[in-house]
Amino acid sequence: AIKAMAEAGVDISAHRSKHVSLFKDKDFDLVVTVCDKARDNCPVWFGKARKLHKSFEDPPFLARDAGTEDEALGHYRRVRDEIRAFVSELTI
Repeated sequence: AIKAMAEAGVDISAHRSKHVSLFKDKDFDLVVTVCDKARDNCPVWFGKARKLHKSFEDPPFLARDAGTEDEALGHYRRVRDEIRAFVSELTI
C-alpha cells in the first residue's frame, strides 16, 4: 500500500488505523465505508450523517498468492485507482 500510494504522490508511511470509537463525539456530514465488514459493523451513533457504501476488494488478500512483488503491487495499484475514481465521482 505504501509503494502504491507513493507512486500517486501520497505518503502514507506514517499513517495508522484509528478505531472508530475515537470519533463518536464528532458530527459528520458523510460516512463512507469501503469494505463489507465496515458497512456491517458501522455504528448507529453516526447520527444524521449520510452513509454511503462502496465495496472494494482487499489488496492484501488479493496479493497473498502473487508470484512476484510486482504482481502483488499490481493489486494495490488497481484498487488504489478504483478508489480514486470513486472519490472523484462523489457529489457531496
